[in-house]
Amino acid sequence: MTAIMNNLLYGTFIIYLLAAIAFVVVATDVKKRSKIWGNIAITLSIAGVVIHIAFMISRIVIGGHFPTSNMFEFIAFLCFALVLAFIVIFAIYRTYVLGAFVMPFAVVLLAYAAVFPRDVQPLIPALQSHWLYIHVTTAALGQGAFAVSFVAGLIYLIYKVGNGEKSSHGKYLETTLVIIVMMLGFSIASLFFQAIGYKASFTHEIDGNQVVEEYQLPPIVAPHESKAVTVESFLGFKDPLLEVPAWMKGENAASKFNSVIWGIVVGLVLYAIYLLIVRKNLYQLLYPLVKKLDPELLDEISYRGVAIGYPLFTLGALIFAMIWANEAWGRPWGWDPKETWAFITWMFYSAYLHLRLSRGWVGMKSSWLAVGGFVIIMLNLIVINLVISGLHSYA
Repeated sequence: MTAIMNNLLYGTFIIYLLAAIAFVVVATDVKKRSKIWGNIAITLSIAGVVIHIAFMISRIVIGGHFPTSNMFEFIAFLCFALVLAFIVIFAIYRTYVLGAFVMPFAVVLLAYAAVFPRDVQPLIPALQSHWLYIHVTTAALGQGAFAVSFVAGLIYLIYKVGNGEKSSHGKYLETTLVIIVMMLGFSIASLFFQAIGYKASFTHEIDGNQVVEEYQLPPIVAPHESKAVTVESFLGFKDPLLEVPAWMKGENAASKFNSVIWGIVVGLVLYAIYLLIVRKNLYQLLYPLVKKLDPELLDEISYRGVAIGYPLFTLGALIFAMIWANEAWGRPWGWDPKETWAFITWMFYSAYLHLRLSRGWVGMKSSWLAVGGFVIIMLNLIVINLVISGLHSYA
């Protein structure tokens, strides 16, 4: 059964990748057969969702619970929510170029998910509740719609900056694209070191207990006041450059922070290589894909994504989360880092809707808000989950 599950995961990745390629072909119109390639692209996207559902069902059969209880499962489900939201919005607007950006992003997300431990594990007591599935899946579905809004907003910005209308925004747009490259860099680095079987470990003290912290990437940073147990050499380097600060003492916080650093470093290296070869900004490379689009349609799609995602996220990340927190911990709200960041995200999208509907913030302002909102979500997913200790550290 495990082999079937893994094959379904790989199949999902391949189908999403093929769909991404097909959508890019439509956007570039290489063969002058946009309708044929467009039908192929959306059919592959739907097939990918079906296989993704089969993968989740297989994981339920093996683990006995809905697969949203750890980083791998949640990010994989977020990828599913993104593609599902895209298919719904595509059915409304029939914009193939949107798929040329959404589906590659889905591929990056699924690759990012795959670097985390994929073993099916029994739920810890704090997670043994039906509210886990209701809270997490609803919040993730909302975030999937926000992700489509983010992509549409990003395309709008590429259109405006690429044709010179808002060239002053170029550096901020390029920074946003580089952050996505960093996610890709983290996935590449992690999969490479997994393939070669790299291992390192350190022993250190947490709350009076001696623990061993495992690393899957060469240690740039080590746990605070730790001793090396085993550190394999990579390119002649074995010793970490520095220790994490004393306050960074959550479960595997140092190794997780080390992973974040590797993502930044490899992403910047990839970006530097790209600049040396292509010698133009990323948004300039992408502009030809979007130059024929209607910017008002992109703005409408970006808003539609938030309009769909906001009630789902409100239910999942706040209301259902508070019900579960009261059941599990005896209080509905406690300003845990994860809870705090969920509230920040909700407030941000509340401000987005208020400014758009009441103050007429459309176009560039609205698109930057859509992009900024999803950056907040990714900070929550990467930094809050991986680095900061809290009641949600089990994720």
